[in-house]
Amino acid sequence: MTDNPAPKRIAILISGRGSNMVALADAVQDETIPNAEVAIVISDKPAAVGLERARERGIETLVIERGGRTGAEHDREIIAALAARQIDLVCLAGYMRVLSSEFIDAYRGRILNIHPSLLPAFPGLDAQRQALEHGAKKSGCTVHFVDESLDGGPVVAQREVPIIEDDTVESLSARILAEEHKLYAEAVARVLTNS
Repeated sequence: MTDNPAPKRIAILISGRGSNMVALADAVQDETIPNAEVAIVISDKPAAVGLERARERGIETLVIERGGRTGAEHDREIIAALAARQIDLVCLAGYMRVLSSEFIDAYRGRILNIHPSLLPAFPGLDAQRQALEHGAKKSGCTVHFVDESLDGGPVVAQREVPIIEDDTVESLSARILAEEHKLYAEAVARVLTNS
């Protein structure tokens, strides 16, 4: 008889449509990410479309709004929710808030983010627009560990996407997003296998 280890428990933080959350949930379901479960999806926005998409998959959801509190106070409530559910890995998927140092310390080395550029190039907002305005010949996506720097934590994996001559922000974003969905699942599987 073999002892199967308990599945690694993943929390996904979203602010919007949750397409990367769906890709991760589907990868857990089809075991592209083996021996794992998405334990909860948390949003800071009650109207986030991704919440309904998570519920459709039978995943617990929770809305934790900032609501006049400091970022640290807001993050403390999220940390408590994660601790109560014994979360092993936190995945940011279009979560549009900067995490407090308290949050990062609580889950240091266990928070992943995906960013639509080949970091360290074009950190922050509007990475696709930054790439086009800079005249870059390629862009892509990066999965990285979150630390106190803006999109600057250690890189786990990257995937390149060529920029074509008539690209718009929308067309480039769509091609990068398709790669994000694959890359994020591969990176999460790698991190959990090595943890």
